[in-house]
Amino acid sequence: MAALKYSRQRESIKTYLSSTVEHPTADTVYLHVKEEFPNISLGTVYRNLNLLSDIGEAVKINTPDGGCRFDGNVMPHNHFFCKKCGSMIDLEMDDIDHVNEIAGKNFDGIIESHSILFYGICGNCITKN
Repeated sequence: MAALKYSRQRESIKTYLSSTVEHPTADTVYLHVKEEFPNISLGTVYRNLNLLSDIGEAVKINTPDGGCRFDGNVMPHNHFFCKKCGSMIDLEMDDIDHVNEIAGKNFDGIIESHSILFYGICGNCITKN
């Protein structure tokens, strides 16, 4: 693969992702990056988010509502999706990498990683009710 050409816009997107724990949508990233680059298009943000995800510099999380969220934390970790408010939260928990072994017992292939998304109602929504 050829070396990736440097892009100030891409770097700004990456910087924003690494500065937040909110797991923003592409639209949210666009609104923040647009402050620095007023002429940037939403398409450019989408392309760069997907590129960052493809090269391992961001994580793309598919949500139950059909959208995507993005995470600047590329270290393996799990997420929680609130079915009530739609928030995406990093889930701090003990290592569960043994799930790869469990899943691989009846699988004809090699499982290298996993992505787990937990669903429920977040503490903020519980408190509000």
